[in-house]
Amino acid sequence: MPLRVGLIQTRTPATHAAALAHVAPLVREAAAQGATLIVTPEGTNILQKDRDKLLPQLATLDADPVVLGLRDLARELGVWLLIGSALVKREDGKAANRAALVSPDGAIAAIYDKLHMFDVDLPTGETARESAVYEPGERAVAALAGEARLGLTICYDMRFPAVYRALALAGAEILCAPAAFTRPTGQAHWEILLRARAIETGSFVLAPAQGGFHEDGRGTYGHSLAIGPWGEVLGTLDHDEPGVLVVDLPDGAVAKARAAIPALANARPFAAPEPLA
Repeated sequence: MPLRVGLIQTRTPATHAAALAHVAPLVREAAAQGATLIVTPEGTNILQKDRDKLLPQLATLDADPVVLGLRDLARELGVWLLIGSALVKREDGKAANRAALVSPDGAIAAIYDKLHMFDVDLPTGETARESAVYEPGERAVAALAGEARLGLTICYDMRFPAVYRALALAGAEILCAPAAFTRPTGQAHWEILLRARAIETGSFVLAPAQGGFHEDGRGTYGHSLAIGPWGEVLGTLDHDEPGVLVVDLPDGAVAKARAAIPALANARPFAAPEPLA
């Protein structure tokens, strides 16, 4: 029997209360359409690019009001809910960009801290320093959501194929890539990267996204995508408005793709080349 999944596309506000009021009806809509695994984007609980405004609002994962509200909602609806990421305070007081898998009884079944920080100096003079706010994670995480075998990643991670290969080798068949992609990079790279990660590993890829122009002034690309293990697009929201994408993941597709292109099995260790002069 196919697994019905729901991808939530949001335009997350800059406060927790508004963020929960925004995302909860969309989760309810996905559940009403029969989704038993629902995935939300990066930054589901709050988006605020002003560090001085963001940091005082952050709470630990077990105290975050959006996470608590979504845990209650998962319990009420009887669904698996992957909070694609919540921006939270770590136990040591630092901040983390953290995914949380919530079971149908409202318990947190797995957490994952984003591995790769987007730190860049652009020729235009613009800079981005995620590492100035968030402490990166140290390990990749695969987790079971019932019988669904998930690999957890967040946004910029999708540019690092080794993470996806490691998750697939650990048994993951559904690679989750919640994101808040910028509009220029989204137009250029979003679909290409996600389809490549699916093809390389013979996996489903679920990529719920933030979309539109937010209260804090940022613009995000939207265009949430569900991709099959042969690289085919199973469904998309072809816009940047808040919405819900529900798709069925067919049985046997991962095994079929991995048998046809056994790249995971055929890979060999190799020595790196000498640096060019």
